[in-house]
Amino acid sequence: MRACPKHIVPMTLPGHSAAWLVICALLWGDVAMAVEASDPFSTGAALPSRPALHHAEPCANLPSNRALDLADVVNIALCNNPQTREVWANSQAQAAQVGVSQASYLPGVSASVSGNRSTPGTSQRSVGVSLSYLLYDFGARAANLDYARQLLAAASATQDSTVQALFLTVVQAYYQTHATQAAFEAAGVSEHAAQQSFAAAKARYQAGSATPADKFAAQTAYSQATLNRMTADGAMKIARGNLANILGLDAHQSVNLAAHLPASPTKETPGDFEQNIAVLIEQARQHRPDLQAAAALVKAAESSTEAARAAGKPSVSLVAATSQNNSAGINTHGSSLGVSLSVPLFSGYAPTYRIRAAEAQTETRQAQFERLRLQVALDVWTAYQNLITATQNRLTTADLLSSAEQSERVALGRYKAGAGIMLDVLNAQNALASARQQGVQASFNWNISRAALAQAMGSLDADFLQTLPARTSGGNVRNTHQP
Repeated sequence: MRACPKHIVPMTLPGHSAAWLVICALLWGDVAMAVEASDPFSTGAALPSRPALHHAEPCANLPSNRALDLADVVNIALCNNPQTREVWANSQAQAAQVGVSQASYLPGVSASVSGNRSTPGTSQRSVGVSLSYLLYDFGARAANLDYARQLLAAASATQDSTVQALFLTVVQAYYQTHATQAAFEAAGVSEHAAQQSFAAAKARYQAGSATPADKFAAQTAYSQATLNRMTADGAMKIARGNLANILGLDAHQSVNLAAHLPASPTKETPGDFEQNIAVLIEQARQHRPDLQAAAALVKAAESSTEAARAAGKPSVSLVAATSQNNSAGINTHGSSLGVSLSVPLFSGYAPTYRIRAAEAQTETRQAQFERLRLQVALDVWTAYQNLITATQNRLTTADLLSSAEQSERVALGRYKAGAGIMLDVLNAQNALASARQQGVQASFNWNISRAALAQAMGSLDADFLQTLPARTSGGNVRNTHQP
């Protein structure tokens, strides 16, 4: 046992040594514990881990020597984005509040020292230590502790919900960045095709086999394609800035992403997600962290009501005190040990209204829980239908792009051979440019829709990330006019 601090030990302890040593040991042990351990109740053990992917190095620095894949981007965002730091700090604060509530189960010890000197030279000194230990309070202490624990559970679930929401935002931004990159490349290919059409029309005009209208129409289409490419370039830069912002970087900072692999849309059915929608909704209600947070807030409100009821009831405490006084050279000692009963008689009806307020808050939390429960069903239904639509669009764009390429090749070939008109060429090229853009976005939208359904289900995590392609392409962006 540690020695009691010398500066608070009375000079003499006649008849009260045992009581003083017990109180001193409690006091010094509490001080030593506070100094040596920042979390004596281990409330931090109930906290969820800091946001990061399980398979990645937690909160690593932004790699500067390699391109980032989807897992890298998600992990960096979860570590660096201010949202995750905010919810993590909130969870820590609520864990500390649990410790505050647990402290009410320990005795409180206080020491007092006073001294004065009066004329003509009379001095008086006193040293005292008192202990108070709550024995019974009709459940107020337990209700307050349960209230704090439920708020911690709500904060932890809110952290998980925020992480999943940010997870989905990162996936969307990642794929959208690649989509704008692919759209920019598609716009470049369309510009090149328009340039060749303009060259063909110009050549035929100079040879006298085409009208000036053909030449000007082709030139207008070429200028429009150039404008489309410039617009796509701006959209790509904005998407990159948005991704940098989500990663906790300034928008102008460059993020080196792994290049996507060029691939054509496929008719192969992507994944087996056809399930009974009622089963999906029920699974979502079991796993959605925001719904779990709402349920914890309902329990916290119920505990708060119990605490408000118990606050107006009596409490029983153990009290002990010892003191030493020196007045004009005469030492006196005193000590006491007993049980204290506190019975509140009248507080101006404040306890009554506190109970009514707590009951109303419980009803509010229950209504919020039910509203969110219905919202979960709507979220799953909407995400499910979006995924079905995205899957159908992804499959259809393969046929659309293939037929548009064939139509454009035939129209341009006929025009060069003198058997077609420029209007047919321009219409075919516009249809092909549109098909390229739709093919690009359809593939990326499919991956985003899958992630959105997982987030609506409450299962968007590192394991799901493995099912998303880190490198992909939205369409077959080919220059069909290359020799």
